[in-house]
Amino acid sequence: MKDPYEVLGLQRGASKDEVKSAYRKLAKKYHPDMNENNPLQDLAEEKFKEIQWAYDEIMNGNASGSYSYQGNGGSGSSYDSGSGGLFNVRQQVQTGRFQEAIRTLNSMSVRNAEWNYLMGVCFVNMGSIGQGMQYVQNAVRMDPANFEYRNFLNQILNMQNTYQQRSYNYGRSNSSADCCTQLICADCLCECLGGDLISCC
Repeated sequence: MKDPYEVLGLQRGASKDEVKSAYRKLAKKYHPDMNENNPLQDLAEEKFKEIQWAYDEIMNGNASGSYSYQGNGGSGSSYDSGSGGLFNVRQQVQTGRFQEAIRTLNSMSVRNAEWNYLMGVCFVNMGSIGQGMQYVQNAVRMDPANFEYRNFLNQILNMQNTYQQRSYNYGRSNSSADCCTQLICADCLCECLGGDLISCC
């Protein structure tokens, strides 16, 4: 497992501002949205997870211990070692097992920003946009520097605005528009994470 400071390219004892700055720079570089047409997209995604893990370890005060790198170039092993439960939840989300992910999250005692974010992703992908957005907003409030959380929240808000505007233009009633808006938003967000809620769209 790598030293979280090493992952972010920092010396041990770096200030919180330095950690946030290094995280933002690396997160933008390796974020999946920035590497969609990159032939090394899978590697960039694993690197992004590692960066997220390192940032969480430092910001949650878990990076004071000693880390010995087990270098095998494996896929996400360092992230898994550092935050096992949440890494497992991410895998459940990526494979569309949202109910299972929620059960796992509810069994956890630590309810940090990552926990709120993943809970929000689950609810949004299950069609509960409003409830999911509240969790994602909590994650952003708890960790405003996190690019992944802010990006997902912006996607939700942008999609809601787009579809509410469309339904207003078509003169639909609020209740049916809200239902359709939530369903379409859930499908779009599900597709962003590799799933497909409505196969015909």
